[in-house]
Amino acid sequence: VKVANGYGRNYLLPQKFAILASKGNVAKIEAIKDKAEKERVAIMTEQKELAEKMNDIILTFKRKIDENEHLYGSVSEVDVQKELKNMGFEVSKSNVKMEKHIKELGSFDVEISLASGISSKIKVNVEKE
Repeated sequence: VKVANGYGRNYLLPQKFAILASKGNVAKIEAIKDKAEKERVAIMTEQKELAEKMNDIILTFKRKIDENEHLYGSVSEVDVQKELKNMGFEVSKSNVKMEKHIKELGSFDVEISLASGISSKIKVNVEKE
């Protein structure tokens, strides 16, 4: 962007917030943008492959229940994340999207959000111990 000469010379350049728009610098910036785009495409491809692998996963949790068939405790994002890690899938707790913790027996769909716009659905079964 164009700025006043004094502002650029006295503040932006010394603080390393800006560089002069010479042909060499513009070429460096374009090279950095190209490299970043290639890395983004590689990450997106990797995340899509991971999502496809995760679509077929069924996790089973055995929990103790009371007389009304309610769980003592619950199945949370952390439980799902740990079980996926045991299976070799590196996802963080924040990637596991649950409306609420599972507190009853049954089969539930849980969304795993990976990269922007890429997600996978896994099946979580909760059975009586």
